[in-house]
Amino acid sequence: MTTDKNTWSGTVVKKNRALLDGSNLYRRLKLQLDDGTLISVKVDRGLWKELNVGDRLVKREGEAPRRG
Repeated sequence: MTTDKNTWSGTVVKKNRALLDGSNLYRRLKLQLDDGTLISVKVDRGLWKELNVGDRLVKREGEAPRRG
């Protein structure tokens, strides 16, 4: 599941990247939200390279996800 929820915060549990359509590299993070829910989030290259498993990620309404 890829999420477009307005606000959330959670911990990175898995990093993944793949050429799903053969030409575009997609970077996704699997997060465990504070309420225990697991979600998948697409992120840009810079953020993906910056994060490691165990890092916190926060998204606020109208903003891109960021390290938190």
